[in-house]
Amino acid sequence: MTEIKIKKSAYHLNDEIAAKNHAELRKHGIFALNVMGAPGSGKTTLLENILPELLSAYKTAVIEGDLATENDAERIRKTGVPAYQINTNGGCHLDAKMVEKELKKIDLDQTELIVIENVGNLVCPINFNLGEDLRIVVLSTPEGEDKPLKYPPAMMKTDAVVISKTDIAPYMDIDPEVIKKNILQINPKVCILEAGKINGVYQKDAVVAFLKDSIEKHQAR
Repeated sequence: MTEIKIKKSAYHLNDEIAAKNHAELRKHGIFALNVMGAPGSGKTTLLENILPELLSAYKTAVIEGDLATENDAERIRKTGVPAYQINTNGGCHLDAKMVEKELKKIDLDQTELIVIENVGNLVCPINFNLGEDLRIVVLSTPEGEDKPLKYPPAMMKTDAVVISKTDIAPYMDIDPEVIKKNILQINPKVCILEAGKINGVYQKDAVVAFLKDSIEKHQAR
């Protein structure tokens, strides 16, 4: 029997480029956020609501990842934030090389915040470092109370979880407190935030405050 020794991580090439991305962003003083979540979890809706406030404080750009179309990028551009589309043509995640290519299109000297909306998926994107400073996973209430338990790596490898669509939880017989309990069972240290409509107004203040605090801490380093 032949013994095969694995001396490098299967992701080492991606990690090398991610490190270069991170160094380039740091050189320009840019904070990078990687937003992940399942298709339909509310990632783009969350960004549509928080970007205007972030743009008022930071020069912001968005990199959009999707299998096809520029639909989400067009939604983002309506907020006043420039959006750069990556179509993976079937790929289930963004990788560091894809992001590196898009960074060359952005005026980094005129940018303070880059938000990367990853391809809708709770499996593959988690394993690929893009050079980001912070990760957020968006988890919608219709996905079910046990979703965190079914996808533990997504809970373990993120800095924060945003529970979205909390306004429709009562109609889905879903208890957001159970979702929180299950998230913390996997990752007791993760920050949990909520987003959803109350009386027709999208509640995003906690998410904006968390991001501004994270960016300020990054800038103070």
